[in-house]
Amino acid sequence: MAESASSGTTTSTTTEDEGQQIKDANASGRTPVVFVHGLWLLPSSWDRWADLFEHAGYAPLTPGWPDDPETVEEARAHPEVMAGKSIGEVADHFEEVIRGLTKRPIVIGHSFGGLMTEILAGRGLASASVAISPAPFRGVLPLPISALRSGSPVLRNPANRHRAVPLTFEQFRYAFANAVDKDQAKRLYDQFCVPAPGEPIFQAAAANLNPWTEAKVDSKNTERGPMLIIAGGRDHTVPVAISKSSFKHEQDNEGVTEMVELEDRGHALVIDDNWQEVAETALKFVGRFVS
Repeated sequence: MAESASSGTTTSTTTEDEGQQIKDANASGRTPVVFVHGLWLLPSSWDRWADLFEHAGYAPLTPGWPDDPETVEEARAHPEVMAGKSIGEVADHFEEVIRGLTKRPIVIGHSFGGLMTEILAGRGLASASVAISPAPFRGVLPLPISALRSGSPVLRNPANRHRAVPLTFEQFRYAFANAVDKDQAKRLYDQFCVPAPGEPIFQAAAANLNPWTEAKVDSKNTERGPMLIIAGGRDHTVPVAISKSSFKHEQDNEGVTEMVELEDRGHALVIDDNWQEVAETALKFVGRFVS
């Protein structure tokens, strides 16, 4: 819940649509699955995943980050509404959604959504979780050159911290779609890519220099639940070295922690034409622990 500075009261960040998703999930009696998108994408990037998990017997929810527009076209036309979102603000929003559920959900996230997944699991809010190419948190030290290049459209200008930053097709091709052909990359760019807030990237980049950073994970919480980390072997934005470091930290937990590397996949692995391979990997993992 967000706190009002003037009144000291709390204000809900849950939208009407998200509230309806919560009600529908609770009414279904099924185990909820909360999908958390990352930067440069919208909740609609999970639509095919949601259908797959619904057919498998779960109740999917696809909340947005605070103030997410409904469509790619709207996001591109009004990028300013997406600016200024911090890691802590977004994680708290998803916690509010989860606390509205009557069953503890599975949480699945990609990129910065993968980091949010680890944060939420570390708060004891997930029955099981899957972090796909998760953005780094405090303690994750590898910083490959490709990750720096992928973040450079934001990091090269300090003023971008308070802006929503779009990617050109060439930047998207390098950061997301390097493992698919150019025609598919262009289609993915047109269908999914939207401006993204710069704040989380600056937070993650400085996480190891800031003891009070919001980019931190409680990997030792005994209520964390089973966790799978999925890495793309050709991922430029979150190279395997970062995923392996995240996995090493999560292994401090007494619960089940596993990692799968999909060697030929890039950062667009949740939205490209072979998305179902990743989704089935996640589905198989959570099905071992949560019905």
